[in-house]
Amino acid sequence: MKPKRGTAWINLGLLLLAAALFLAAYNRNESYQAQRQSDVVLEEMSQALEQTVPAQTVPGQTEPPELPEAMEEPQREMPVRTIRGRDYIGVLTIPALELELPVLSQWDYTNLRIAPCRYEGSVYNGSLILCAHNYSSHFGRLKSLREGDVVQFTDMDDNVYTYQVVGLETLSPTDVEGMESGDWDLTLFTCTVGGQSRVTVRLERTDD
Repeated sequence: MKPKRGTAWINLGLLLLAAALFLAAYNRNESYQAQRQSDVVLEEMSQALEQTVPAQTVPGQTEPPELPEAMEEPQREMPVRTIRGRDYIGVLTIPALELELPVLSQWDYTNLRIAPCRYEGSVYNGSLILCAHNYSSHFGRLKSLREGDVVQFTDMDDNVYTYQVVGLETLSPTDVEGMESGDWDLTLFTCTVGGQSRVTVRLERTDD
């Protein structure tokens, strides 16, 4: 009986190893496909933003331009551009992670496979929460961010808003109140592998 039991354990171990390898390969492929789709959207979005009329500046002006009027209208809806049948609200740039990603207006599980999504809120009233899969090409490396790291969000009117990381949290997947609480200008989050918890990054605006 012992040899048979030993063989069963070996077979089980091999099966689990094969499952782990399959899952890793699947996740890598999902990440690769997501990156390809994001790159295509960014290219089309860049072309669309180039057609946006830039803000007027005074010749010889050295001071930065005033903040966009949108900041004076905190209840204003964020403008969207429809690209390949999906609505996008802007571009998220995280230099520390070498990421530049389009952001979809609304989240659902299909959208999350393409790009980061707005979970809720707005950049104009300082309540924006963005979520994404833990693909390496999306938010898989959020936990590597450190206090002081800079993040930028460019809306579809080509206005750029700058943020700084002020803290990282680990929340349970069901802690909606914890995710939405606090006076944070921007929150980024993703699930850990296996979905046991959520890596959450809190940020404050620095261009007020």
